Amino acid sequence: MKIQKKNRRKPIIPINSMSDIAFLLLIFIMLISLINYRCEIRIEYSEANSLELTQADKNLEIWISQSGIHHYKGEPVSLSDIEALIADEVSESPGIRIHIIADRNTNYRYVNDVMEILKLLQHRVVSLVVKDESQ
Repeated sequence: MKIQKKNRRKPIIPINSMSDIAFLLLIFIMLISLINYRCEIRIEYSEANSLELTQADKNLEIWISQSGIHHYKGEPVSLSDIEALIADEVSESPGIRIHIIADRNTNYRYVNDVMEILKLLQHRVVSLVVKDESQ
């Protein structure tokens, strides 16, 4: 008795849905990249003789423009709001680093106002951000 071998069909991969999957992945990546979006104020950075790199994952950044306007996440805020923001963030995570990012031509009294708030709150983990010369 002769047994005949069945002819199997080759598996077919449906490529019609591949473009849909690629499109959905593209949208997903674009949305995820917007979550980490950082609002920056256009300033001219100061320079320093020595630099220390800090972790950038959990910082509270306070931007100070040349005209003395304080910004937090791209929005102008008052000094009393800055005090409340710092107090809230420090109560949630005591080791949070405060970054003060000021324009090169900013009058020192505007930076000192933020430093006085930090002294009042007794928070000592502060960085004055300057331009990195390697960039």
